[in-house]
Amino acid sequence: MTTTTPSRGRRRAPTRIERAAGRAAALQRPRVILALLLLLALSCALLLDGYLRAEVGGDERVRTGASADKVPDKVLNGGPILTFQGGRATTVSAPAKTIALTFDDGPDPTWTPQVLKVLAENDVPGTFFLVGSMVSRYPGIVRTMVEQGNEVGVHTFTHVDLSYQSAGRIKREMEQTQLALAGAAGITTTLFRAPYSSETDAIDDYSWPVYRKLGEDGYTSVFVDTDSDDWKRPGVSKIVQWATPKSTDGAVVLFHDAGGDRAQTIKALPQYIKKMKAKGYTFTTISGVMEKQRAASRPNGASATAPSTAAPSATSSSAAAPSAAPSAAPSSAAAPAGVAPRGRGTPAGPAAAAGSGPQAAHHKATGTTLYEGKALIWAVAVAEWTVPALSAGLVVVGVAVMGRFAMMLVLARRHHRQRNGRRFSWGPPVTRPVSVIVPAYNEKECIAGTLTSLARSTHPIEIVVVDDGSTDGTADIAESLGLPNVRVIRQENAGKPAALNNGVRHARHDIVVMMDGDTVFEPDTVRHLVQPFADPAVGAVAGNAKVGNRTTLIGAWQHIEYVMGFNLDRRMYDLLRCMPTIPGAIGAFRREAVLQVGGMSEDTLAEDTDITIALHRAGRRVVYQEHARAWTEAPGSLKQLWSQRYRWSYGTMQALWKHRGALTDRGPSGRFGRVGLPLVVLFQVVTPVFAPLIDVFTVYSMIFIDFRAALLAWLAVLGVQLLCAAYAFRLDREKYRYLLMMPLQQLAYRQMMYLVLIHSCITALTGGRLRWQKLKRTGEVGASAGVR
Repeated sequence: MTTTTPSRGRRRAPTRIERAAGRAAALQRPRVILALLLLLALSCALLLDGYLRAEVGGDERVRTGASADKVPDKVLNGGPILTFQGGRATTVSAPAKTIALTFDDGPDPTWTPQVLKVLAENDVPGTFFLVGSMVSRYPGIVRTMVEQGNEVGVHTFTHVDLSYQSAGRIKREMEQTQLALAGAAGITTTLFRAPYSSETDAIDDYSWPVYRKLGEDGYTSVFVDTDSDDWKRPGVSKIVQWATPKSTDGAVVLFHDAGGDRAQTIKALPQYIKKMKAKGYTFTTISGVMEKQRAASRPNGASATAPSTAAPSATSSSAAAPSAAPSAAPSSAAAPAGVAPRGRGTPAGPAAAAGSGPQAAHHKATGTTLYEGKALIWAVAVAEWTVPALSAGLVVVGVAVMGRFAMMLVLARRHHRQRNGRRFSWGPPVTRPVSVIVPAYNEKECIAGTLTSLARSTHPIEIVVVDDGSTDGTADIAESLGLPNVRVIRQENAGKPAALNNGVRHARHDIVVMMDGDTVFEPDTVRHLVQPFADPAVGAVAGNAKVGNRTTLIGAWQHIEYVMGFNLDRRMYDLLRCMPTIPGAIGAFRREAVLQVGGMSEDTLAEDTDITIALHRAGRRVVYQEHARAWTEAPGSLKQLWSQRYRWSYGTMQALWKHRGALTDRGPSGRFGRVGLPLVVLFQVVTPVFAPLIDVFTVYSMIFIDFRAALLAWLAVLGVQLLCAAYAFRLDREKYRYLLMMPLQQLAYRQMMYLVLIHSCITALTGGRLRWQKLKRTGEVGASAGVR
């Protein structure tokens, strides 16, 4: 029998769904791009955070015991301040009874502020050699440091031994630190101290070319006369003793304000300052030391206008011209690469404005340097916020995932034992006829197998085929089979919900079974599916959908997913009475219950989830019948799989949002809203979206932290998943060989589902609709149904 839904005319205007589909199609590519950009941004945040912590690109090698044959003796035996004005290596020593306090490895959020407080209380300036990665993480401390009148220098960006690095890496280390200083305090600097350096006699043939190249770029390299060795934590008295210069000599003294526990340094520092002041010492910065030497070497009455970063006076020793005192170099030569020279920039600080003073090495950052520096500080702030947030999310997701696995195992076992017990019964056997609705759109490959499988049903049925405007002769094929109790209803293409509603209106029986046009039923499927209706409280039944085309890799992955989903998830939801979805491939409903909630809605892309939630809210019970099996053809390509899962994910989000009012309802609707909705949101949206963080952090840890520990953690999680999957396969009497695909599924398939969910979330935020999508079918399930 054929029934045709009348047309309103030969030509019609596009429907609301078609118009929305057109708008959504135009937005798909930008959404995919945005999803990939989000993933890229997350990866960049992780890499940036790892770089700041020296987990990415870190190099802990430290050179010792190398020869110094190529280093000039005047440098090895000279003062602790090394410049290359005019291409000549020149060293400068601190004047008598003058101390330049220097601090390495900061800023540190715990110790550096305490050091600054001690210096301020004693009215003493310091010179801080800062690690660029720490500057970018704690810019406020650096800003305070400069405003307090202290001087800063470069200590590389990641604290690496530059003698091992390439020219490109050295350039990056310096430039990135300068950008960090520009973003943090609005300055750049000409001072530099190499990590792991000490006195000038420790310069070797490997580090000497580095100092020479940096000197040619305008940097002043700073070493030490006296080392407090506070990093050894020898005790306060020892630190004070070791930091004290001999006799009345001046000194550049080394302390540390980061890199470990500096409690002893904080206690020793005020004692040391008071002790040296009592001996008549004065304190200044590195620029102050150089200014004092120039002032001492000038004839009486000479003008003091030479910048502190120029070549020092005759009191220093020059490796290039030992018999001649170098003259002051032009001020523009003082600025290193990436630092604004005096002629084109403004020195930072009031004293520096005159080309001298304790902050003469500072230059005001301007132009692109300033804005790039601020961008760096902003990017680091984002990474610093992102990684802890992701870490916390990882803990939450880990707990949720493991809790879900435990809950599924316990409740699935209880469900299986309860429903398969000898005494369990839904009530009197249901033997009355039912209507089977088959919506079909261009299903010429599958429709014959679908209808033939229904004709073998052991339960009395009528078959209602609703052809939704097919253009491939689907309706003609259905009619040509000549099967009994089959009616074909033709309608213009309006989408799956409309086709199902049309079928419900034409159904003759009070129980309707809904299936897809590519699905194949076993002979006993309908009989098993309708037995729960013996309980008058049951309004709908979800069947057990099986993947028929499981011989391919993609099919096997989906087979694992289906078995776990139906045998664990749905059993759990059944016992909790909050089944979220009756699968479109196999589901049964009381006809009057469907009509009560308004039929299949077109408001969402997941009409099956939408009506299931609506039935819960109407007080109807939804159960799972494991013995009612249907064989469906899963997507055979990644493109089709993406399209299907994207629609499912987005549709589920739409349905959850549509029924959000259940959270505050009373009665059955409120019970589902306060139990079912949170579980569905947690397990089907939040957890799947954030679960790949486990993989991201695992890969990150394997590459940059501890490969063995990360691998063991990943294998442990995989082991738990394998255990759950094996139990699901046991409940469904499936062959275990497909579980061999599971490790690869976790590496590839899960990542694709992650991108699908991101895509769905973006679509949910930007709006848009999709039409009932048609997947390409082969019809192979009809020939292999029931074969495992």
